[in-house]
Order: sequence, then C-alpha cells, then structure tokens
Amino acid sequence: MAQVIFENVYKSYPTRVVSGNFATSRGQPLSENVRGGAVLRSINLRINDGEFMVLVGPSGCGKSTLLRMIAGLEEVTGGTISVGDRVVNQLPPKDRDIAMVFQSYALYPHLTVYDNLAFGLRRANVMREASMVPQGLETWLVETSRLFPRRFRYVTPREEEIDRQIMLVAQSLQIEGLLNRLPKQLSGGQMQRVALGRAMARSPQVFLMDEPLSNLDAKLRAETRSEIVKLQRKLGTTTVYVTHDQTEAMTMGDRIAVLNNGQIQQLATPLELYNRPVNRFVAQFIGSPPMNFIPVQVRSPLLIQGLGDFRMTLSESWETAMSGYDGQSIDLGIRPEHLSHSVPAPKNLPIIVELTEALGSETYVYGSFEGTPIVAKIDGDRQVQVGDQIWLAVNPEKYHLFDPATGLAMRSM
Repeated sequence: MAQVIFENVYKSYPTRVVSGNFATSRGQPLSENVRGGAVLRSINLRINDGEFMVLVGPSGCGKSTLLRMIAGLEEVTGGTISVGDRVVNQLPPKDRDIAMVFQSYALYPHLTVYDNLAFGLRRANVMREASMVPQGLETWLVETSRLFPRRFRYVTPREEEIDRQIMLVAQSLQIEGLLNRLPKQLSGGQMQRVALGRAMARSPQVFLMDEPLSNLDAKLRAETRSEIVKLQRKLGTTTVYVTHDQTEAMTMGDRIAVLNNGQIQQLATPLELYNRPVNRFVAQFIGSPPMNFIPVQVRSPLLIQGLGDFRMTLSESWETAMSGYDGQSIDLGIRPEHLSHSVPAPKNLPIIVELTEALGSETYVYGSFEGTPIVAKIDGDRQVQVGDQIWLAVNPEKYHLFDPATGLAMRSM
C-alpha cells in the first residue's frame, strides 16, 4: 500500500501539422485534437494510503489520462507524481509496482484463466530460488511442460508460490471453477473478475481501474460494484477508480475528485459534493437527474423573484451572502428530489407536464417553467398526466444559489 501524490502536474500534447483533408494554413481553424494543447492543468492531489479515490467527470475531461500517467503509460509534461516515497515520473511501468484493470479487460485470448492470472507473476522481477536444475534447462522444462496437462508439468519452487497466490485470489473472487477456461468461454462478469484477479494476484502498492464496469449490464454492474468495494476494504490497497458514472462515484469512493476541462473542480466526500457543491458544474454533474437551475432576481434583503409570479423568501442564514446582490440576477438551484407536488402559491413553481417516467415508488416529471426545463421526482402514488399543470413546492432547506458570472456557489451561514 502507498499514497499517491500529484504536485502541480501538467499534461499537454504538441501541436501537429497535418495535410490532406485537414485545413492547416488557409485561415481555417484546426480541430482541438489536431492543435494539441493542455489536457491537464495544475493537478495537485494527495490520495491517502489505503483510500478508494474516484476520478469522475465528462468524457474528455482528463481523468483517464491522469490514471495512465500514474501507470506510466503517458508521460508527464510538468510536475511530479509520487507513489509511496518514490517519484515515478521516469520509471517504466513495470517498475512502479502498480496494477491496472482496463475497460476492455485486456485478457490474453489464447491463455486460460489460470495463465492469465499467473502472467504478471511469472514475469515479475524476483530472485530465482535455488534449484538443482541448471538455469537454462529449468527454463526449457518450464516452457515446454506448459503444453502438458497440469499434473505433468515441471513446477519450480517459484511456480508453486505463484500457484498458491492464484488459488487464494480465485477463492476470494469465486472463480475456482473457471481456471481452465479460455476468455471466450466466459461471461462479461466473469471476465471482469478475472481482470480484477490478475491485478490482485500481484499484490501491488496501487490498483488503477479505468471504467471497468462500463461493458456490463445494469444488474451485473451493481453486483460487481459492491464486490469491488468489499474487496478493496478487505485488501486495504490504495485504489484509483475512473468513471463517468456519478452513481458509481457516489457509492464507491471514500473521496471523489470531480474533473472538468483538465482541472479538479472539487475534491470531497460523496455527501459533501452532493450537499455543498463548490460551483454550478459540480452541482449539475453530481446527482441524477441533474439539478434544476432557475434564473431569479434578488430583492433586498432576502426576497428572490423569478419569471411570472414566482417569489420566495430566503432564510436569515443567507443575509450575509445576499449583501451586494440587490437587483442582480442569480441562479436558483433545486434538485429534482427536493421538489414536491403541492398547491398553487407564489412560492411554488407552476409547470406544464411534458413527460412522465413512472418507476413505481417514485415518478419523474419533466416540464418547464417560463421556458426553463424542470425535472421533479414526486411520490409514485401521484397520478400525473402529460399536459397537466402542476405546482411544485421547493424544500425550504435544500436549495442552492449560484453567481451566474463565476458559476461559484453562494454560501449561507
């Protein structure tokens, strides 16, 4: 186990000049991928020993690049990355004592599950144990006898140790019965467990996981998600997990780093991200369905007024935050689960229902308020039809306010 530390890490790709069908010098701008440029900017992050850290963000935000830089698959343009007490910027991947689980599983199709699990261990840089057989002959015997059934193979003391490690991993992942199968004979969930097992077998300092559940169906994804969390708690290995699925991030991580445009927007526990987002991007990204945003104007001292007849009085805890905003526009943020079906009143939002999604215990209602899209999560027993006008009450303790110029959250006392 080890902590992972990023100190002012920067990653950029050089500008590439292309020809052919791409415009290069005739006044037409090149695409961002062709121009190159910064991918990660001033990343400062400390991942604690034994922590489950989740990197989350939209596609292209730099989260997978960050993971690949830890693994050594991407070079660092600037800054330092430390694993344990070593700066690993210049170390090749094989010397970093890191195991990575890829989105595509990356299993060797011609090897059995057993040999896939053993692959990294057999190639680890370990001291050869003393043997009565000359080294060259021993290597030949090992490689040749792998073609034979397992009971007829020549086994070195090191191979016996590898076998013990593999069996322990197989038992913990419940894949003992799959060891003689080829990857093509496995289901998606089984292949995922084999990929996890290959990483576990090496007992690395750090696990890296790059969207490992994205190829699984919804039910299997939920099951495997809980298995990964339980295994990480059991092993206590520092884990960095990349996903674009905020549900995975909220349910798995000890802490979550939310990335956008190559920068960390907020680093916090799941509940802190949900309850106290630092800016509008985090507020919208964390939570499903995403937060609603309604433009309103401040009327001193604590009244906010929107389009139509909507107006709402803020609690006294907002008095300091509201000073200086009189007459200005701000954004009112309300999560769908903090809206409830209510009665006509100026403090409630009237919407015309455009779509409903009945899930049994709850119903998602999609509509609009004065041209602003609104999503609400209401009690499933409420009967709502498309075309109805309904009134939605705002939970008086669960709204958020944002400065529209900076996107930063305004804080109550």
